[in-house]
Amino acid sequence: MADNLSPMDGYDDFLQELKERIRSAQVKAALSVNRELVLLYWQIGREIITRQQQQGWGAKVIERLARDLKAAFPDMKGFSARNLKYMRAFAEAYPDEQIVQQLVALIPWGHNVRILDAVKDASAKLWYVQKTIENGWSRNVLVHQIESRLYHRQGKATTNFENTLPKPQSELAQQLLKDPYNFDFLSLGKEALERELEKALIEHIRDFLLELGVGFAFVGSQYHLEVGNKDFYIDLLFYHLHLRCYVVIDLKIEDFQPEFSGKMSFYVSAVDDLLRHPDDQPTIGMILCKTKNQTIVEYALREMNKPIGVSTYQLRDTLPEQLQGSLPTIEQLEAELETLSIEVEDE
Repeated sequence: MADNLSPMDGYDDFLQELKERIRSAQVKAALSVNRELVLLYWQIGREIITRQQQQGWGAKVIERLARDLKAAFPDMKGFSARNLKYMRAFAEAYPDEQIVQQLVALIPWGHNVRILDAVKDASAKLWYVQKTIENGWSRNVLVHQIESRLYHRQGKATTNFENTLPKPQSELAQQLLKDPYNFDFLSLGKEALERELEKALIEHIRDFLLELGVGFAFVGSQYHLEVGNKDFYIDLLFYHLHLRCYVVIDLKIEDFQPEFSGKMSFYVSAVDDLLRHPDDQPTIGMILCKTKNQTIVEYALREMNKPIGVSTYQLRDTLPEQLQGSLPTIEQLEAELETLSIEVEDE
């Protein structure tokens, strides 16, 4: 039967509002289920620790508990001996229930297991939890960030931001830059030219943006600027959506040299004058070098009045010919990781 209802004022807006409300409720329900599950796992882990300490139960109680829980709840997953051991380790890693409720329980159990496996430092664990929440990292992205030691690289670039940017912009910008940057997704020889490095980064722009971090929007490569009737070209130009500013990147395949900072200051000034909107924050310059001498960098940036940071980058090491082909491929490693993930969640 055809719908003969006549158009009603405001109906489309009403329908859109209902759709958004339903989607929001679905997301909240999924988050609530995950939170309750993680809290349950933490409570089970805490109880196991308490009983082992107070009543002298040995490690074998976990095997027995796994069998009995599976028998009592045959349709429920997650009560394998392996997962119960993770619950115990989880409660041991986060003894404060309030932190679990307000922070750790906001990410999926599979993410928590990866952090338990790979991160030993308590502060680093919480940092990866917070970043997962802030950035919405998938499990594979989280694993990549842990393996690339992001916690130890974030905010480590040498900069003059404290002297050239107002707070809190200076602090936010400092945390924006890493040192070193990990370009292991590239396959370049040691004698690669700067244009080859730039081209490779553009060809792998998705991986490059992931390494740069959340908020970077790609504007262009070899971005043309005309200053004093002469042509100049910026290696890479980005706009950072959170900092609300342009970010100029200059690539160098050699050690940092003092004159690099002068050239970058020129680029930053030009972008400020030619591209920056009145509502934008000051443009930031980032020099990416093969290596750097900390003292030389600090001297070069000390009197600069433009915000500039200097970082290094690492390329994937080329394997000796006798080893090439003998190591697993990325696809094989991902398949193995997925198999392990299924085992943890389904047992």
